[in-house]
Amino acid sequence: MPTINEILNTMEYGPAPESTKEAQAWLEQRGRTFGLFIDNAWSAPGELFASANPADGSKLADLTQATEADVERAVAAARRAQPGWQVLGGHGRARVLYALARLLQKHARLFAVLETLDNGKTIRETRDVDLPLAARHFYYHAGWAQLQAEEFADYRAVGVVGQIVPWNFPLLMLAWKIAPAMAAGNTVVFKPAEFTPLTAMLFAELCVQAGVPAGVVNIVTGDGRVGEAIVKHTGIDKIAFTGSTEVGRAIRIATAGSGKKLSLELGGKSPFIVFEDADLDAAVEGLVDSIWFNQGQVCCAGSRLLVQESVEAKFLAKLRARMDKLTLGSPLDKSIDIGALVDPVQRQRIAGLVESARAEGCTIYQPACELPADGSWFPPTLITGASTTAAVAQAEIFGPVLVAMSFRTPPEAVQLANNTVYGLASCVWTENISLALDVAPQIKAGVVWINTANQFDAACGFGGYRESGFGREGGREGMFEYMTALSEDARPPAPLVEAQAKAKANAHAAAPHDSPFGIDRTAKLYIGGKQARPDGAYSRAIHGANGEFIAEVGEGNRKDIRNAVEAAHKAGGWTKATAHNRAQVLYYIAENLAARGEEFAARIAAMTGAKNPEREVQAAIERLFYYAAWADKYDGQAHQPPMHGITVALNEPVGVIGIVCPNEAPLLGFISLVAPAIALGNRVVVVPSEAHPLSATDLYQVFDTSDLPGGVVNIVTGSADELARTLATHADIDAVWRHDGSAEGCAEVERLSAGTLKRTWVGGAKGRDWYSTAQSGGRAVLAHASQVKNIWIPYGV
Repeated sequence: MPTINEILNTMEYGPAPESTKEAQAWLEQRGRTFGLFIDNAWSAPGELFASANPADGSKLADLTQATEADVERAVAAARRAQPGWQVLGGHGRARVLYALARLLQKHARLFAVLETLDNGKTIRETRDVDLPLAARHFYYHAGWAQLQAEEFADYRAVGVVGQIVPWNFPLLMLAWKIAPAMAAGNTVVFKPAEFTPLTAMLFAELCVQAGVPAGVVNIVTGDGRVGEAIVKHTGIDKIAFTGSTEVGRAIRIATAGSGKKLSLELGGKSPFIVFEDADLDAAVEGLVDSIWFNQGQVCCAGSRLLVQESVEAKFLAKLRARMDKLTLGSPLDKSIDIGALVDPVQRQRIAGLVESARAEGCTIYQPACELPADGSWFPPTLITGASTTAAVAQAEIFGPVLVAMSFRTPPEAVQLANNTVYGLASCVWTENISLALDVAPQIKAGVVWINTANQFDAACGFGGYRESGFGREGGREGMFEYMTALSEDARPPAPLVEAQAKAKANAHAAAPHDSPFGIDRTAKLYIGGKQARPDGAYSRAIHGANGEFIAEVGEGNRKDIRNAVEAAHKAGGWTKATAHNRAQVLYYIAENLAARGEEFAARIAAMTGAKNPEREVQAAIERLFYYAAWADKYDGQAHQPPMHGITVALNEPVGVIGIVCPNEAPLLGFISLVAPAIALGNRVVVVPSEAHPLSATDLYQVFDTSDLPGGVVNIVTGSADELARTLATHADIDAVWRHDGSAEGCAEVERLSAGTLKRTWVGGAKGRDWYSTAQSGGRAVLAHASQVKNIWIPYGV
């Protein structure tokens, strides 16, 4: 007689199909043909393209391919509606967002089925994950709309926002984008993915029912040409994009110099780290949710398994056994684990990468499963034996494919985890909470899940580091993405400061009347805590306001920047120092600057002709105190999402920041940019004022006597244009700030930064009141010097 366990092991779930009757009826009522949703009205259908069911290839509906003229109409409608939507006030917007949330819940089943038909993901995922979270975003942001006047009193809406989303989470991405934009008072031109537009069409109908004013939400469908038209439209104030890194890079280039705000949520190659003391069975289940959720078509999928060597064989055996139990089939069947890929093109790409791993000698494991004859399918796949440089170990596969490798020690695990150009998410599995909380901050990713995977909530920001993009979705930080500080509207025009002659000249030619036995008055570069001669052995003359020669400075070049970046990376201990210690050093710098205040004032007067140079010195000292005060007070937050645990949002330093300083207020401008960066633990490579660099070079001795570790601040004098170009293209620079008033130079920094998708903060053609903390201080500046990492810590698991 068989045992209970033997009976249970032979049991299988029977089919539990979800009815498509209501979804099909909805499509039929609309003639399975859709125009564009602009100004709360549907346009007549134009050139059509089909949306198909990935599970069987059948056509669901025809959609309109929008034209540039259509995008123009949508932007015009959004522009007309924006002032009224903002004036409606927080409570008025909150009521509309609340109504949308309620309607999403009311029609949740219809949305879930329609999403499954259009996308191919399982009904369990659309029903139990996507819809509840989409509604949650509208509820949550209704709250921010209500509180906006109080919590964001110094900010306003950006204006008209262009939003472009991918096909893997069509409705959820819509909610992530539209809810905060509307809450902040913006209007929207939204483009769903070409493959999966149908739930956006249904949402458009909800907008009318919820009382969304005409023009606030506009939805235009089509291929990449529509997205390109949105990105390039001069009437759009911000672009919010989720999609591939390649397209994100192109958008960064296209928007360079336009003044548009930009947030990019891009690709990932997320590590899933399993330590030897982890609950292996729980980790296996977490891994299933991480890589085979939504067929692996998830930007934060745990596609790189890193398992400690001592338990590797045991863990992989458990994993293969679990893979054998995964079910693949009709996404509308409630008992199915893995649905269909979105399109045959996606399947071909995944298959090609897997075959490349096979050709390289990797071991490929796929459970025996029968793939349906029609539609786009790929079995769950485990790859072992890949090198760290293999294509499957580095490229975002975006499919149900897991690459596994081992490590021996926690430092090696961190090194392997960070061995990627991406930095979106990560999982850490261990029963040792001290180990988990030690490893999590070391991983270069915007989200770290501890003993769990793929947890999301509207209150907890989501977004990446490095080539996974910048900006955050959700949380308070997500609201800032859709607002502009009021102080930015008050910025003055860029001052007309003539830079010194840029022609390289040797010291003797620059000062022909100096005695051959006179003291050399050439200020060197400052790299790694030491003065250094420029690599090119050239210098440039600096003349005062009256035209008289004052001194010379080194003419920095690409190699000098390289040396400075190397020194900055070696100064990583500064990031690990306590905020209190960093504050103390800033206070010391202020103290030593004050002791030499008369000398610095005289230098400023000689260079710029300022009538009251003492004011600038005093303001610089005060600014140092100001950021010393912020150093140990710019704290993160502890969120309480709807889970048994907390999410800790840490404000982490960006890393190494390249800074191009303004010509006006050469000492105060320098301090106002360098101080917030180093206060939060960054290291900097600074190009001081090209016209008036001597205030910066005079700081060398101040730094040396203020306990500032070598390499934290590196100063390279020379041409702002040439050195900014080098900073923007340097692979080991994490961000570039440029505030010298050069519109062309700022545009170039944004354009060149696309190579590695580094963050930028540029002033464009405007100046800045460096004496005003509203324009040169506060959380708005500190946000540029930091990035938020959310660490999810469940209780009792």
